[in-house]
Amino acid sequence: MEIATPALAATEPSRDCPFCPRLVQLRESLRIEHPAWWNAPVAPLADADPWLAIIGLAPGMQGANRTGRPFTGDRSGPLFWDTLIATGLAEGSYTGKVDDTPAPKGIAIVNAVRCLPPENKPTPEEIRTCRPFLDADLAAMPSLRVVIALGAIAHQSAVKVLGGRLPKARFAHLAEHTMPSGVTLIDSYHCSRYNQNTGRLTPEMFAEVFARAIELRGAD
Repeated sequence: MEIATPALAATEPSRDCPFCPRLVQLRESLRIEHPAWWNAPVAPLADADPWLAIIGLAPGMQGANRTGRPFTGDRSGPLFWDTLIATGLAEGSYTGKVDDTPAPKGIAIVNAVRCLPPENKPTPEEIRTCRPFLDADLAAMPSLRVVIALGAIAHQSAVKVLGGRLPKARFAHLAEHTMPSGVTLIDSYHCSRYNQNTGRLTPEMFAEVFARAIELRGAD
């Protein structure tokens, strides 16, 4: 299974990463309960030289924790991949299976937290502990120009690793923040099932985020 470029693979935690005891405990119990699942830190999925990085929260129980592939297998996947394919940022088709075919084009898909947290809620300490991996990932993308943060936690981690200051970079859907490196951070509500079901995030709102990213890439 294609997971990450060699540069990004070198920055990732081990399959048995020991740093967060609560996440390790959940991982070990799921390995017993569901031995065929991925049940390990989920690495980025990336093109060879990404100009855009999309940062999610963490693997979902039925999604990446099961399949080992970001945004694959749960209710967030169809909107996520359909939007990327429609905007030319991925090619192929989405089925939600482990051997799925969508391939990123000029993008990298990473998570702020690499392992499944209980109830999809990592603690502040777990977020901080995993942040160096995100930092290393973004540092390994020399052509990076735009980052999209899906949700407030991804936003906070992105601002910190990109050298910004949170009081001056508040999260809001479609908010833009210029980081000290010149990278532009765009915020989006997460494409979670809850946000879709409540109408907080519509397909049109989500597509607008990626259209803006493409627009910024073309602005020299």
